[in-house]
Amino acid sequence: MAKVSSPKKIAASLTEHWSPRVIAEVDDSYVKVAKVNGELDWHSHADEDEMFLVLEGALHIDMEDGTSVDLAEGDLYVVPKGVRHNPSTKGDCLLMLIERKTTLHTGDTVNEKTRSLEEQLRPL
Repeated sequence: MAKVSSPKKIAASLTEHWSPRVIAEVDDSYVKVAKVNGELDWHSHADEDEMFLVLEGALHIDMEDGTSVDLAEGDLYVVPKGVRHNPSTKGDCLLMLIERKTTLHTGDTVNEKTRSLEEQLRPL
């Protein structure tokens, strides 16, 4: 039987910003939560869409084509595969993400905030 969990409570308990943690699996995808603050970095995922659901706070996502979206608590947005984007916040924000198991944390970019899949799979 599946385990009941609270993505918002799990995300709130995280101590590292921009360090997603896997909390469930759905077919070929991971359900992840993260606590974020500030700016991540410009990146894209060539072969995967990336879904953001704001559990608490607000998230801003700039796209390379000059467009942007602002997400409030409860809002969901999918960045299409191949779209270069940069998520940012002005304060703590709790997120849930659904991504294919092959999705790299910061896609085509590697920096000090990049987390490996092994790091994302660490026990909570």
